Amino acid sequence: MKHGKKYAEAAKLVDRTIQYDTADAIALVKKTATAKFDETVEVHIKTGCDGRHAEQQVRGAVVLPNGTGKTVKVLVFAKGDKLTEAEAAGADHVGGEELIPKIQNDGWLDFDVVVATPDMMGVVGRLGKVLGPKGLMPNPKAGTVTMDVTKAINDIKAGKIEYRLDKANIIHVPVGKVSFDEEKLQENFSALMEAIVKAKPSALKGQYLRSITLATTMGPGVKVNTAKY
Repeated sequence: MKHGKKYAEAAKLVDRTIQYDTADAIALVKKTATAKFDETVEVHIKTGCDGRHAEQQVRGAVVLPNGTGKTVKVLVFAKGDKLTEAEAAGADHVGGEELIPKIQNDGWLDFDVVVATPDMMGVVGRLGKVLGPKGLMPNPKAGTVTMDVTKAINDIKAGKIEYRLDKANIIHVPVGKVSFDEEKLQENFSALMEAIVKAKPSALKGQYLRSITLATTMGPGVKVNTAKY
């Protein structure tokens, strides 16, 4: 992959041979952001897990204390009183069975997170082929299959993010925007790492966290010292 001049200049600021302390890594990541828009600060965590084994899966959610800096659109599948409750809690879209053809046939995907009450999972399951590959399928572990739709919506709007292993056993998550001050980014990063350390599968033998890299949307990666975790 060929990178532009700005990236090359930013990359010169990063010493690839060392693992930085969290505070230094965050300061450096902010310095290497060169895009004209407010870039997202992302964390990429390479694990020693083998996600092909169910007992080595890592999946969950955490509310970042300072949010993600992104406005998140929430779709709630519910019925009866729960529809009214979801609307009152600030869901962007609410509905039931009638939304299936809209998503399946019309390709409507104007939402970032899907929440469903357990009694609607039979309906939502029919959207597996559409929502699954996009990582939008509601999941009890992530707190998106629940009867407490108010709490689910409040958490998501407050900055709840989901983390899970990809096919290469790496976790990719946002922890804020470049415009956040260093302290806020550090608080978000600490909350995320605490949740991921707690989520370590008991079946895992060997090293859990192999590498932690911080980067902005368009910037070079900065390695974070894993010793602390």
